[in-house]
Amino acid sequence: MFFPIRDHNPSSRIPFVTYALLAANILIFISYLGLFSDPRALGEFYQTWGLVPAKLSQGGGYHGLITSMFLHGGIWHLVGNMLFLWIFGDNLEDQMGHTPFLGFYLLGGIGAGLLQYITAPFTWVPMIGASGAVAAVLGGYLLLFPRARVDILLALVIYFRIFTVPAWVMLCLWFGMQIFNGVASFGSGDAGVAYWAHAGGFVVGLVVVYPLWVRRGGRAFWARLDGHPDHPEAKYRYVRTSVPRTGKRR
Repeated sequence: MFFPIRDHNPSSRIPFVTYALLAANILIFISYLGLFSDPRALGEFYQTWGLVPAKLSQGGGYHGLITSMFLHGGIWHLVGNMLFLWIFGDNLEDQMGHTPFLGFYLLGGIGAGLLQYITAPFTWVPMIGASGAVAAVLGGYLLLFPRARVDILLALVIYFRIFTVPAWVMLCLWFGMQIFNGVASFGSGDAGVAYWAHAGGFVVGLVVVYPLWVRRGGRAFWARLDGHPDHPEAKYRYVRTSVPRTGKRR
């Protein structure tokens, strides 16, 4: 199990839209937190505001394409999505501008939802979460900053270690896992994770950001900045603890 904890690329200006999206997701989650004690009420809430494929097939429920991306199924679902948005959203907003980035984020979420819908158009299980929109951010980040440095935490049972890797390593591995899990879940009846929404959002992000990458110079943009954002990266230093070690008692 691995997940990013930070990148080395602070934005050159305040990412107002990224902050607003973080705040909106958190505040909306808090607003219906009380429903978690009543599973029936929570289910009805998700049916009303989530993306329900069967409703789309019947010609309704289109609002769910937007509202679903601001809902989450639990605190860790929320934390995971917001962590990815916090780490990768600011640099993309820096390149795109505030309003275009907001449009890009929403478009990524809609595209991700539609791809997941295609895989199961008649299910009444609602889709919720910002994962598709955040996946679009990851796809765009990969195209613009493939060699940006990202710190990831690797957790293997009792083994924990932080590694610094190029963004393309982490993001391609993440994308590959979504494809693998999406294929593996076909016919299994597992509706717990919308893997195809993740993969679809990632592809939407690549496609939508491609014209911006071309305008920046394409491969020349990579060569000029070595695949990094166009400002100095942050320098982090791992500091040894000041707590003294003690010997083992026998």
